[in-house]
Amino acid sequence: QVQLVESGGGLVQPGGSLRLSCAASGFNFSTQTINWVRQAPGKGPEWVSTVSWVGDRTTYADSVKGRFTISRDNVKRTAFLQMNSLKSEDTALYYCDTIFRGRRLRGQGTQVTVSS
Repeated sequence: QVQLVESGGGLVQPGGSLRLSCAASGFNFSTQTINWVRQAPGKGPEWVSTVSWVGDRTTYADSVKGRFTISRDNVKRTAFLQMNSLKSEDTALYYCDTIFRGRRLRGQGTQVTVSS
């Protein structure tokens, strides 16, 4: 089955850290660019970060630059998002996605809540 499955979300205090995972199956993960996107309640989707299929190129939204790090392990077919110095405004549903055979493939998401 072609799918992406996110995990690693949870409740964390401001200033804390979380590491999200995005596990792929059913397609050749190592040839796909992977994106992390988030959606806060009542808002539209916000692109967060992208990693190239080799993992040598990464880009970040200004809102997370310097705090988040995207990476991937093509052997484990998994992408990661390390999130440090979390802020309340980082609270959102985070999901990974890619374009597969001309269609956007995304997971179900993992909830991140930053609150004291």
